[in-house]
Order: sequence, then C-alpha cells, then structure tokens
Amino acid sequence: KPSITDSYKSTKIGLSLFLSLSLSLKVHRSQSQNLSQISLTTTNTIKKSNLSKQRKMEGEIPNFIMVWILAVASLSYCHTIGKLTSPGLTRLLAILPVIFFFFFLPLNLTTIFLGGPSSFFLAWLANFKLLLFAYGKGPLSTTPPISISHFIPLACLPIKFRKVENKIKSGSSTSAPKGQKSPFNYAIKALIFATSLHVFHNKQYIHPKIILFLYSIYMYTGLELVLALVASLAQAFLGVDFEPQFDEPYLATSLQDFWGRRWNIMVSRILHPTVYDPVRSISSRVIGNRWAPLPAVIATFFVSAVMHELIFYYIGRTKPTWELTCFFLLHGVCLAVEIMLKQTFDGKWRLPAALSGPLAMTFVVVTGLWLFLPSLLVRCEADVMAYREYVAFTEFMENVSNFVKPNSLLIKRSW
Repeated sequence: KPSITDSYKSTKIGLSLFLSLSLSLKVHRSQSQNLSQISLTTTNTIKKSNLSKQRKMEGEIPNFIMVWILAVASLSYCHTIGKLTSPGLTRLLAILPVIFFFFFLPLNLTTIFLGGPSSFFLAWLANFKLLLFAYGKGPLSTTPPISISHFIPLACLPIKFRKVENKIKSGSSTSAPKGQKSPFNYAIKALIFATSLHVFHNKQYIHPKIILFLYSIYMYTGLELVLALVASLAQAFLGVDFEPQFDEPYLATSLQDFWGRRWNIMVSRILHPTVYDPVRSISSRVIGNRWAPLPAVIATFFVSAVMHELIFYYIGRTKPTWELTCFFLLHGVCLAVEIMLKQTFDGKWRLPAALSGPLAMTFVVVTGLWLFLPSLLVRCEADVMAYREYVAFTEFMENVSNFVKPNSLLIKRSW
C-alpha cells in the first residue's frame, strides 16, 4: 500500500505540473495577444498611411486648381497692364507684385508630380517671360498685341506660336515643326521610363552608382515626356507648336552643343535675353567684345543654379546644400574655357566629333552623378516621393471608380 508520504509527493508533483501548464498557457495567450496587437497595430498603421496619402492627394488637387486659377487671374492682369502702360519702369513696377506672387504660389503644392512642373512653369518660365514683357521684349511682346487666350498659355507653358508662312501655290507640303518628334520616339522613352518602378523596388540589390546612372536616364525621359505632354495639349487646344525641350542631348559634341542646343532648350532661350545679353553688353564695355561672352556665360549658369536650388526647395522643402550651385558653376566655367579655346584657335583646330562628343557626355554624366543627382535623390528623396504619389494616385482612382460604378448602376435602374 502506498504510504502517506508517497501520496503527498504525487500530489505535489501533480500540482507543480498543473501550475507549469497553466503558466505556459498564460504565456502563450499573452504572446498571441501581443502578436495580434502588433499585427493589428501594423495593419492600422498601413491603413492610416494609405489614408493619409489619399487625403494628401485629395487635398492637393483642389490646391492645384486654386493655384492655377490665381495664376490665370494674375496673367490676365498682366495682359491688361500691357495695354495700359508702355514698356519700361512703369510696366515693371506694375508687374513686379505678380512676379513675387508667382514665387509664393508653388509653396501651396507639396507633390512632385503637380508641384514640380507648376513651380517650373510659374516661378521660372512665367517670371522670366514677364520680366522681358516689362521691357517690351520676349515672346509676349508682339505687334499687334496677342489676345489674352494666347497670352496666358504662352506666358507659363513651354510653347510657341505656329508661324504662318506663305505656301507655294504649287501645293508643296509644309515640314513638321522643329522639335516635334515621332510618336515612336516618345513610345520608346515611355517604355524606358516605365522600368523605373521595377528598379525602385529592387534598388537594394543594385550598386548605388548604377542606381544614380539609371535615375539620370529616368529624369531625362520623364522631363521630356511631361513637357511634351503639356505642349501637345496646348497644340491640340490652342493650335500652337511644340517648343522643343530636348534634342537628343546624348548626341552632343561639346558642352556648348549640349547646353545651348540640346538640353532644356526653352530655359536656354529664356536665360539668353534675360541674363546673357545684358551681362555681355555690360562686359563688352569693360573687356571688349571678344571676351565679353565669358562672364556672360558664368552669370547665366549662376542664375540657372539659383533657380534650380529654388525648384528643388519647392519639391523637397529642405534647405539647399549648394551642390547644385557647384555643379552649374563648374559647367559654366568649363563652358567659358571651351569658348575661349575656340576663339583662341579661331576654328583652325578642333577635336573630331567622334572624340569630343564622348568626352563631353562623360564629363556631364560624371559631374551629374557627383553633384546634381544626390541633391535630387538624397536631399529631396524624389524617387520615394514619386513612388508614394504613384501609389496614392492609383488608390485614389480606384476609390473614384468604385464610387462611380454604383452610381452608374443606380442611374441605369432609374431609367
């Protein structure tokens, strides 16, 4: 027969086993509750993040509409001022509040897809064209004055009016406007740009230098596609031609060819009368006509650097780190040296295009990867912003489509 001590021991062992099992169950329950709370918190965080993105996109669209309503009203005022005042200081003082206002308007936009182009169109293109208009120069000053329906888009968009030329009575067809490329050209660039999403998702597996190089290609193709889209819409609704923005810059044979004839041609044409010509006119009185282009080139690149710093501030809302300024000043100095060498040799000796082209493009790419792109990707996080806005826009459009479908069904049933 078992003794009292044995029964006590067995009871004690049973109680200890029961307590250990109950403790393990409690620990398991607490862990499962913690995991469920963590997963619930993560889900709520993702939902809140997606909701905030959708709200940001929903709030950005009314801001975008309001910004451009104010821009159109301001340009209408400028058109009226052009009729009431003569070119000079009086017109400049009347237009100056609009110029300051256009520097303020892009601060109301925070997305890269809406805020980036708007800041370029208003703070740069429109303001510089208005400065020329104040003194009776530039595309806005014509004889007779252009109508307000053409004045407004011409002031802030990268477009130009179609020149009406007398056709030969023999019926020869007119050539396509300069700078207007084939749809196949834009289709290829759109396909190249479409690969940016795949690269963004796998950038942790790609070398950072290769990422920067690929992003430089995406920046070029994206800019050309966006500006071409705006110009094509203007062409469709207003009957105006493309203002050529890019002329295959990778085919440039020198820095002068790259910056003056192939890269962002609209900016080059705006900076030339607003900065280059005045500085060259002043410099010619001091150092003569032969060397006057050198300080004019450096001054033009300095103004371009300041405007790029401003546009990047609109995009990222971060303080400038001045790499962009160093990039443009470096290119301005190198371009001035190139012009000086060409004038010294007077065209008697030049590198062949097969050699000078790759050298120029190598210099542009290396300095761009060193100074330009880090400001865009590290300082502004443009790739992260673009991806977030892409996700928010797709979700916003899905919500719109889900809202429209039931309403369309209700309308059909009512009929």
